[in-house]
Amino acid sequence: MAKTRRAEDGPLGGAVISQQIAARLLEELRDGRFAAEERLPAEVELAAGLGVSRTVVRDALAELEREGYVERVRGIGTVINRQVVAVRGRLDQKFEYNAMIRAMGRAPHADHVSIERIFADEALAGRLGMEAGQPVLMVKKRVLADRQPVIWSVDYLPAALFPSPLADRLDFSRPVFDLLEESAGVSVASTVARVCAVLGDPAARRMLSIQPHEALLLLEEVSYTKLAKPVMYSLSYYTAFFHFALLRKKF
Repeated sequence: MAKTRRAEDGPLGGAVISQQIAARLLEELRDGRFAAEERLPAEVELAAGLGVSRTVVRDALAELEREGYVERVRGIGTVINRQVVAVRGRLDQKFEYNAMIRAMGRAPHADHVSIERIFADEALAGRLGMEAGQPVLMVKKRVLADRQPVIWSVDYLPAALFPSPLADRLDFSRPVFDLLEESAGVSVASTVARVCAVLGDPAARRMLSIQPHEALLLLEEVSYTKLAKPVMYSLSYYTAFFHFALLRKKF
């Protein structure tokens, strides 16, 4: 008799499959078959419905619990935290602002894109884990939601990731995480962000059409690979178009 092929039998492996199942379950919690439920079905039922093993489902639920979307309570089951599920812009998670803009019913796009080759000073070199004087690409752009300016972004990337002929051909209006993965073979695994309210320089305020009484939210970030190597230093200035939340969970 032929053996039934399960999702985790593929080349990606169980860990990646469990992450995919966690993402799929989160979609179902928000807009799918579990959108009106207070609890998730038992693990064995979920496994059968998703076509994966109970081990994969258990790992996926553990991921959702770490992120605060569910709580697994002995004797009760997997309880859905509706307040956390409803939150989209979480600063404690890696997020991509184009996806956030789309989730708000707007179309994201970028303009005023400029790429300049500079040489790292001591401070920038320290953030990127390189020697001072090494070349860096400084990418500036404005991000809009439909026609409304919402972000002014400045990214610093080691020039070695994008050799000169390649850098000239790339469309830096696209999400930089995608360019890193597709063109440099680099996947960002984590980001350390520092957040503060700032006025911003006059040029950024003009680009974002900020009124004199308005402040900007600055996210100063260093992004790292799985090997803990810094690959990007970013300054992103957000307008009040965005509303962020931070989940603080007691473990």
